Amino acid sequence: MAHAKNHDYHILHPSIWPFFGAVSAFFMLVGGVAWMKGESGIDPFGLTVSGPWLFLIGLVGVLFTMFGWWADVVREGETGDHTPVVRIGLQYGIILFIMSEVMFFVAWFWAFFKNALYPMGPMSPLKDGVWPPEGIVTLDPWHLPLMNTLILLLSGVAVTWAHHALVHDNDRKTTINGLAIAVVLGLCFTALQALEYSHATFGLADTVYGGVFYMATGFHGFHVIIGTIFLFVCMIRLMRGQMTQTNHVGFEAAAWYWHFVDVVWLFLFFAIYIWGR
Repeated sequence: MAHAKNHDYHILHPSIWPFFGAVSAFFMLVGGVAWMKGESGIDPFGLTVSGPWLFLIGLVGVLFTMFGWWADVVREGETGDHTPVVRIGLQYGIILFIMSEVMFFVAWFWAFFKNALYPMGPMSPLKDGVWPPEGIVTLDPWHLPLMNTLILLLSGVAVTWAHHALVHDNDRKTTINGLAIAVVLGLCFTALQALEYSHATFGLADTVYGGVFYMATGFHGFHVIIGTIFLFVCMIRLMRGQMTQTNHVGFEAAAWYWHFVDVVWLFLFFAIYIWGR
């Protein structure tokens, strides 16, 4: 009786994942820096390892940590540890995570608007330059970017439809179908963005416009890939019966993340593709 649980909170068991993930992320950092600097090799523990290989080792470790840690969280939910109080904590956690991602994109928008409103030129700061910089041929927003905008908005509608079907109707088949549509549309977005990049006449190193354009839209594309995987995992879990009408925090997190990706793209489309031309 002294060890009986008389509260709604989940007391976590000791876990190796925080330490293992931190070490793996450190390997990624050191390896990535060495790779970008062109170092032939580094000697962390008496064993010479090249930058790319150390980065790859760290990346594998981070991915393994993500898989193992989230698998533990899923098992906690299946065993009843995710009480209403715990679910609220998980929801707050994903909200804070999305807020941190918002600030990440604020940095890229800040860089874009600063250079667009006050472009640097040969006579700066006495005289501003031009925007876009000379030699940059911007992409037409009314072709592939517009198609991708419609695709991403439709995928958001599919996710909302799937969430409504689960919460209000407990219709698992419709939920799975909605997620399948969203996943396919996410893959279409990624393919069209790759096609768009292949038609661009400027690269990452071509003036500040190219740098900000590819960093902002490229990182958004990376978020789309992560969100697509997130939705796909939720679809698989639903097919296995792991989520219920009242307990589906993972699905809620994926839906919120996907809507965040939608909203960021709308700002990118109107600011960079249309206004920034």
